[in-house]
Amino acid sequence: MRRYDRPVTPAELSAALRDVLLSARADGALAIEADQVPETVAVERPRQREHGDWASNVALQLAKKAGVAPRALAEVLAARLAELPGIAAVEVAGPGFLNISLEAAAAGELARTILEAGAAYGHSDALAGQRVDLEFISANPTGPLHLGHTRWAAVGDALGRVLAAAGAEVTREFYVNDLGVQMDRFGASIMAAAHGEPIPEDGYHGDYIAEIAADVVAEQPGIVDLPADEQLVAFREAGYAHQLAEQKAVLAQFGTHFDVWYSERTLHSSGAVERAFTRLREQGHVFETDGAVWLRTTDFGDDKDRVLVKSDGSLTYFASDTAYYVDKRVRGHDVCIYMLGADHHGYVGRLKAVAACAGDDPEHNIEVLIGQLVNLLRGGEPVRMSKRAGTIITLADLIEWVGVDAARYSLTRSSTDSPLTLDIDVITRKTNDNPVFYVQYAHARTVNVARNAEQLGVHRADAFEPGLLDHPSEGVLLGLLGEFPRVVAQAAELREAHRVARYLEELSSAFHKWYDQCRVTPIGDEPVTDTHRTRLWLNDATRQVLANGLDLLGVSAPERM
Repeated sequence: MRRYDRPVTPAELSAALRDVLLSARADGALAIEADQVPETVAVERPRQREHGDWASNVALQLAKKAGVAPRALAEVLAARLAELPGIAAVEVAGPGFLNISLEAAAAGELARTILEAGAAYGHSDALAGQRVDLEFISANPTGPLHLGHTRWAAVGDALGRVLAAAGAEVTREFYVNDLGVQMDRFGASIMAAAHGEPIPEDGYHGDYIAEIAADVVAEQPGIVDLPADEQLVAFREAGYAHQLAEQKAVLAQFGTHFDVWYSERTLHSSGAVERAFTRLREQGHVFETDGAVWLRTTDFGDDKDRVLVKSDGSLTYFASDTAYYVDKRVRGHDVCIYMLGADHHGYVGRLKAVAACAGDDPEHNIEVLIGQLVNLLRGGEPVRMSKRAGTIITLADLIEWVGVDAARYSLTRSSTDSPLTLDIDVITRKTNDNPVFYVQYAHARTVNVARNAEQLGVHRADAFEPGLLDHPSEGVLLGLLGEFPRVVAQAAELREAHRVARYLEELSSAFHKWYDQCRVTPIGDEPVTDTHRTRLWLNDATRQVLANGLDLLGVSAPERM
């Protein structure tokens, strides 16, 4: 069995427990097969501090397989685990839970572990080897990005960071819907505005159309003299370039970056549609009837078969969706994650059916996440209008009203399964009832503690005695710091970036309580002691984890507030 010099993190305790299981099996104390020993033994923080630092229910999980009572198995494991260095005590509770208490010195070693790992603490190889395509905005280049896009701009970017932290190779993708009649309507709207004519009824309205028209005419004065057909195309393409550039600029301002901007036009011009149809035919799921070409998605749970090519020879939107998925797989992505809006529930079944029709595993190769609507309040009243865009609220509006950090954090900290209402008055308030302020203030406070410590001669390099971190609030804080890698891995596995935000809020609360009860700097003429120095290690470890977590959310970690 491996020996551990004080297993302190959940991962180390999990590995130690697994070795204990293997050892017990090897000497006949545990009658199970080798493949019945779990690769990862669950270790969690107990809800009540008096139950120890960590807990595991592995005895309950394996007792039936071993043919023994859970408590009896737990007693065997407890005795062996208690022999490990750094373990202060192991108690068997209830029907067979293991409650593990660490020696203060062992628990305190975590501060050193965190500071040695630095920005890499919290990262893992849980998803190593997975190539993930994360498409989290799909928009027309015909107007500003609106509030619906904004939620995914924050959550999708954070999820990409979390997946990468868990070891996945992530491609962040924006799907540009630049094909179809809406592009012509966009061009006609700009053209009308350029000539001072009314916008077509089915066109695009809002002050931004007139702004684009003015910019295009300023850049290309001769455009208004072109023949009508040529002029429409010219305004459409110039407006397209202008609006796409604006979308890229506002997303960059928001801290959201994409590896791929995939044009729907390119999907068709590159031959990807024909390649996709060939693959689907080879799988035997394409058929023809009534002069149209269909995909038999009902074979895989869809409520009806889908038309790919209409009887007049034109392609359907579904044909593009189908070809786009197949193209992602051709580009080498193992898992294709789609993050879609609340009005796209119907896409879940049909996209999974597409994956199955292409010969893939719809439970592995494709995932569809649906994000619910976002509403804004100001002064207790709904905010519904944008001065520039007319009837929609834009990403640029939100940035102007609340700032990037407040917007990103507030959009990311809640599960996307539920509608979200953001109160502008709350998320811009510099008080503890504003979650983003609360977490950022905790980080700024750790920096201020370190700054004051430096001025008063408290230096980490002079001493580190982890056994001195024996105050109850230090045990709570260390326990939470140890949880960070598990939280990140779980957020990646479940595609729930909000878990990181909620963790940071809990960590901030524990830090503020520790700050109130344990001093890092001496008072008055009090001499600097190893306790002060060692607590500085804990303070700085907390700063590192807060910074790492905020970075995963794309939110800054200010040093002063």
